[in-house]
Amino acid sequence: MSFSDIRQRYLQPLIWYFLLAVLVILMMAPIGWMISTSLKPETEIVTTEINWIPQTFTLENFELALDRYPIGRWMLNSVIVSVAATVITVFLDALAGYAFARMTFAGRNILFFIIVSMLFIPIQITVIPLFLVFSQLDLTDTYWALILPVGANVTGVFLMRQFFLGIPGELEDAARVDGATALRIWWSVVIPLARPALTAVAIITFLTTWNSFFWPLVATRTDEVRTLPVGMAQFLSLRPGMAQNTQALGLSMAGAVLAALPPIIVFIFLQRNFIEGISQTGLKG
Repeated sequence: MSFSDIRQRYLQPLIWYFLLAVLVILMMAPIGWMISTSLKPETEIVTTEINWIPQTFTLENFELALDRYPIGRWMLNSVIVSVAATVITVFLDALAGYAFARMTFAGRNILFFIIVSMLFIPIQITVIPLFLVFSQLDLTDTYWALILPVGANVTGVFLMRQFFLGIPGELEDAARVDGATALRIWWSVVIPLARPALTAVAIITFLTTWNSFFWPLVATRTDEVRTLPVGMAQFLSLRPGMAQNTQALGLSMAGAVLAALPPIIVFIFLQRNFIEGISQTGLKG
């Protein structure tokens, strides 16, 4: 075996694995430090020593976080909003994506271009008009104010359209011969084949809605509707009457761990379908 064969077969993969390992370590380091800090007593946190493994393990920070703040209510609100927004988004994006991929109507390409161009519009521009609309409808500080603005998104429409373009048209033609309507074809033929793309859109929507902060901060006023990221901001910022040297870092990290767990669990269980869905929504004309 020549040196070039050895390099191609062993050395190059080894270098790539090493670089990937370094990248993973760098990306996981902040998460590891957050978890480690949440398990330390406050006296061990506010020191100049760097200890990745706590010298004294404690769950006191988690107990204080759950006792002092309505984290359970915030998490329930986030689950309700994220799940409802995900269901609505997947349904509407699948309908819109199929229409843009398979149906012929006047101005289809222009309309799709306009929809995709909305990706360039930052959310800050839409906050004031959205707030005025929901205020006039008396829907601020309600679940509807958090669900409806994300009930359909441009990314989902784009991904679904790209996936539907890759489905063989013969399947739909056979269904039409059997007398199936367009809606029946969409539901019985296309949707079962689109599970990877639907999963990808669902994960993107769920994670985006769960981590959304700016709009929920503006649209909510009470803990009855407030989502977890907005509630967790109380941990990560000073509150009235709190001095800088009394900031509870362990409490903040415990809250951050509780906020990060649900989306991590969802992604771990669905990551295979997510990767498959993204890989199958190639850039087709």
